[in-house]
Amino acid sequence: MTSDAPNLSGMTQVYETQAERTDLPLVVMPSVLDSMVEPIRSQFPRLRDVARVRMYEEFTSDEDSIAERLHDADVLLVGGYHISDDLLRRITGHGPQGEAEGHVKCIVFCGTGVASYVDLDLAREFGVRVCNAEHYGDHAVAEHAFALMFELIRRVGELDKDVKAGNWAWKGGDGLQLAGRRLGIIGLGGIGSTVASIGKAFGMEVSAWSSHVPDELFERCGATPVASMDELIESSDVVSVHLPLIDGATRGIITVANLEHLRPGTLFINTARSEVIESGALLARLQRGDIPAGLDVFDHEPLKSDDAICQIPGIVLTPHVGWRTDGAFKELTRQMVECVHAFLTGGEFNVVVHE
Repeated sequence: MTSDAPNLSGMTQVYETQAERTDLPLVVMPSVLDSMVEPIRSQFPRLRDVARVRMYEEFTSDEDSIAERLHDADVLLVGGYHISDDLLRRITGHGPQGEAEGHVKCIVFCGTGVASYVDLDLAREFGVRVCNAEHYGDHAVAEHAFALMFELIRRVGELDKDVKAGNWAWKGGDGLQLAGRRLGIIGLGGIGSTVASIGKAFGMEVSAWSSHVPDELFERCGATPVASMDELIESSDVVSVHLPLIDGATRGIITVANLEHLRPGTLFINTARSEVIESGALLARLQRGDIPAGLDVFDHEPLKSDDAICQIPGIVLTPHVGWRTDGAFKELTRQMVECVHAFLTGGEFNVVVHE
């Protein structure tokens, strides 16, 4: 059912299922992106007779509001905001008020890189299961990587503005062609291999550097393996980053020294995680002004207008939206609800941290 009655957030609309079944565990989504409301609603029947569901149909990152909405929750569905250590303590009963403030035992993150949004070691210490979603956005993010490439080489946004302003004679220089150029991919997982396949379809020469990937994957997606990251970067016309963020493995793996191998004019694309690049390294390299870049992820999100990276000409920035497509939302929400179902019925699904 849907309730429009005043509640913890004034007139915020709240969607609930089986509200009368107080014998069931409570799953709460205290904040949700507008575009996720319908996809996740459609998945909730999977939890019938397993859990009650309460979803607040607005987006907020206010910690007091989130904590208040979670005071009686057993499971948290989270997306689009960071869970600070303080908030984690409050919602799991480890804050000053103990379990009177919260008793969440499972956190389900709407994405893959949950380590960027919650302290996994602290969650483990508190005995909280943490789950994520996998491969839901392989095509979405891969397509966005190419959208950034095309904006850099064909500047469609600028052309559109010029034509609509009556300026038919384009004076911004001619475009570049992807066909025949060398695409270097750092990280050949689900997204990276999809990028490789798309690059091949565009007629690009595709190579990749990736650890712990079987040789047959390179062959299947048409990518030539390269022994070192430096060699890949130095030999590519376009470098696209598709590494997952893994503490102790990929955090800061792309260093200042690696970025020195970027040749002037090389396109640099990052739709993965900013933290896979050594802190400050990319900004320093881009500030030289000779590398066109397309970035969807940043050290601090949301990015502020006075951030130094916004002042660099010749780069394209988008607000971490590569994963946001209709197809990705459908698969993402399916996996989120499957994580909840497994936790509440004694199973496991996409568990990142065990309770």
